[in-house]
Amino acid sequence: MNGIRALHPRTFCSLIFSIAILIGNAQGAAAKIPKAVQDDAFFEFGNVNLDKINLGKFLMFDKILSGNQNIACATCHHPFAATGDGLSLPIGNGGSGFGVARVPGPIDTGIRVRIPRNAPPLFNLGAKEFTFMFDDGRVHADSTKPSGFDTPAGNQLPTGLDNPLAAQAMFPVQDVAEMVGLPGTNPVADQASAGNLAGPGGAWDLLAARLRAIPAYVQLFELAYSGEITSGDQITYVHAANAIAAFEAHVWRMTNSPFDRYLKHDRGAMTSDAVKGMRLFYGKANCASCHSGIFQTDHKFHSIGMPQIGPGKGDGADGHDDFGRERVTLDTADRYKFRTMPLRNIAITGPWGHDGAFNTLEGIVRHHLDSVKSMSTYDPTQLVLPSRPDLDAQDLIVFHDPTRSGPITASSEIKAAVKGKVLTDKDIANLLEFLQALTDPNSLDLRSNAPLSVPSGLPLSD
Repeated sequence: MNGIRALHPRTFCSLIFSIAILIGNAQGAAAKIPKAVQDDAFFEFGNVNLDKINLGKFLMFDKILSGNQNIACATCHHPFAATGDGLSLPIGNGGSGFGVARVPGPIDTGIRVRIPRNAPPLFNLGAKEFTFMFDDGRVHADSTKPSGFDTPAGNQLPTGLDNPLAAQAMFPVQDVAEMVGLPGTNPVADQASAGNLAGPGGAWDLLAARLRAIPAYVQLFELAYSGEITSGDQITYVHAANAIAAFEAHVWRMTNSPFDRYLKHDRGAMTSDAVKGMRLFYGKANCASCHSGIFQTDHKFHSIGMPQIGPGKGDGADGHDDFGRERVTLDTADRYKFRTMPLRNIAITGPWGHDGAFNTLEGIVRHHLDSVKSMSTYDPTQLVLPSRPDLDAQDLIVFHDPTRSGPITASSEIKAAVKGKVLTDKDIANLLEFLQALTDPNSLDLRSNAPLSVPSGLPLSD
């Protein structure tokens, strides 16, 4: 054919798909549609240790890691609630029940606040690109630090942590409201309160000592760390954190959504409305200016003028504010900035926002289109907050005070995200259809992720 080689049918299909993507971009895409995620994007690629993952599964659900042995990591990050808890703000130490049925403990427990930020989902955090952990990024990879991570523990953070997800697992177990409890109620809390985290007799060592005292755990650690751990006295909390991270990274990797299949040239994987929503997302809706890349996050920190609810993080005149990234950088330019949320499985991980302010996906999408209007018309009745009378009054203190909510609105970077471009209700519907297409069907039934019992013998439920 005049020197032009005939194309193999598969090559021809790939070419047609690429042309379709280019046409979609030409029709208004302001950001590049990512390529399909590859296996080597994850830390565990080529290095899956099933014994380590199994150990992490037990540790994730075992209350032995909490100061008063009454709460587990999975209490707030449970597979039955899409690796969250379904609440706007979690109920940590002193609470009872599970998920949206969990209630705060009685007033005399001494726990005077709710956990001030929403329990984020844990999907795909085993990918190498997730170098920042927590909404304010207070744990992040830093090769200049002895441990390899910059964290609130400073030089107390031990070496040997596998990745940022493992470094993150070092911290909930020493937080008063989350897992360790009040000083005076248990030795772990006493050491954490005194700032003694590492070293013999520190908070992390006391938790490891509990594991060392349980023969079933010793056996599990020896299997998971074959050749490294040959007796119980070698178990450290670093080993536990690495196992928890291995479990989370392996079982909660979700990269088989319709969007993933579409990127792998399955043009029928997404509905036509989802494809339109994708073009809006990467085009005139400007979503990908922050929600970029394969996991829809730029891993940066932005203010979107989110209504501030809950007890706050101790910031502001009376401590009921949450300054976000500024708490880490100490730069006032970072006030009210929070990490860009990755969007995989976003349709099933509500409530949404760093403080769970929105109870519908459409609500938070519309907030992104006009944060000023959204703040002024915000309906606080949508909050999923089980009542406790002595806590309820503080939940909306910042939101109701215009001298406090005003600066939050003013800080928003998205007041004019679609300036000069009107999105219709149909556009919004298509965007939501695309966000639905980010859901991996494997995430819809995670019952097998939960064990029937744990080696400590502690109950899985309250």
